[in-house]
Amino acid sequence: MFKRVLIANRGEIAVRIIRACQELDIETVAVYSEADANALHVQLADQAICVGPADAMESYLNKDALLAAAQQAQADAIHPGYGFLSEDADFAEQVTNAGITWIGPMPETIRLVGDKDIARASIAPSGIPMAKGSDPLTSNEEAIEVAKEVGYPVILKPVSGGGGKGMCVAHNEDDLRNILSMLVDITKTKYYFEHYIERSRHVEVQIVADNYGEVLHLGERECSLQRRNQKLLEESPSIALTQDMRERVGQLAVKAAKSVHYSNIGTVEFLLDLSNNEFYFMEINPRIQVEHGITEAVTGIDLVRTQIRIAAGEALEFTQDDVHFTGHAIECRINAEDPDNNFLPSPGDITFLHEPSGPRVRFDSGVTAGLAIEPYYDSMIAKIIVHGRTRGDAIKIMERALKEFRIDGVKTTVSLHKKILKDTYFRTGNIDTQFIKNRIAVYEAQEEDNKGKYFA
Repeated sequence: MFKRVLIANRGEIAVRIIRACQELDIETVAVYSEADANALHVQLADQAICVGPADAMESYLNKDALLAAAQQAQADAIHPGYGFLSEDADFAEQVTNAGITWIGPMPETIRLVGDKDIARASIAPSGIPMAKGSDPLTSNEEAIEVAKEVGYPVILKPVSGGGGKGMCVAHNEDDLRNILSMLVDITKTKYYFEHYIERSRHVEVQIVADNYGEVLHLGERECSLQRRNQKLLEESPSIALTQDMRERVGQLAVKAAKSVHYSNIGTVEFLLDLSNNEFYFMEINPRIQVEHGITEAVTGIDLVRTQIRIAAGEALEFTQDDVHFTGHAIECRINAEDPDNNFLPSPGDITFLHEPSGPRVRFDSGVTAGLAIEPYYDSMIAKIIVHGRTRGDAIKIMERALKEFRIDGVKTTVSLHKKILKDTYFRTGNIDTQFIKNRIAVYEAQEEDNKGKYFA
């Protein structure tokens, strides 16, 4: 096992990794920017090293500074968390070439799955269903013609990257021309098309694979509640799936992982077409996911500790038959944004913070009272994860947890989550990837109506 791990990240995921390392008796090294000098992950780690100014490009994305910090601290391994450099194959390679263990998939695997065009080509021979797509586009004129072949509506996706960033949906040629006019140069960032399935659910499967060829799945997560392709609320299991569908998508995920010789943990993402209940492969995310906690809740398996053990060369100590699912888990991502003002970011000083707690509530965060939400980084400040006997039970626990959560000094998305949990469509499971887009308009209309009644 490693003696010392450097965490190349910040915020709640850095805190999460520190906790896992402490349970494994591993020393931790935090890195921080000048803006994060008093951050929670810095306070909790065994030692901390400043890697640059507030600008992430000069600190958390500064590969040379991170590697120098690891060498200075004599770290055995680097855990990249999610975001930042977690999917950067060149950095992973730089780390391994320096004789330091990368806690994640091999660099060549990250490179393969990170290019969606190459990943689709690698996985296609295995027979896994995929939505009709295109090769990378070389010009606006070609894009117009290719979109007709793929069939409207189409979604324009960057070949590299993740987290839903840079994606645009075009329902017709006029939509597409407008999108292309805003991109300036379609060749600067490589894009490709996929046929857009309008009535679908976003279902992802957690996979875990050791370095000896054993690949397992740890069930699925329902991730359909998204705003601009960014997830807001996730659940496990998905109530849209029958047991046969659950087994089928798990097997597809394992097959996809094996086809790219995957190791460590990752997520295989699918779209479930509600018109025919078919799963279509989207991508493989070669890292820990933000929503990993709900899988941990229903399986009892610590995914971060599992990552570390695999990277240290240990074989999986459980089989697929040992994986059992208990109850229902829900996660709400709490962002420092104002949902009543077009989700404008809300940086500022946290003057008061009371964390929700009690039975079956988990609060993952990288902030405390007295700290500041900086404008330089992602707006997610916390995750509330609950685990109930049933979905209805989990909804009630989450409502209690949101009511108990108190934070002063910044605006948050808590009010939106409260509305979602009260929504009859959500409660009955009548959701798809368009849920937030369609229901936010309803929530806003209800808000205006209530204001009118109040002033009357």
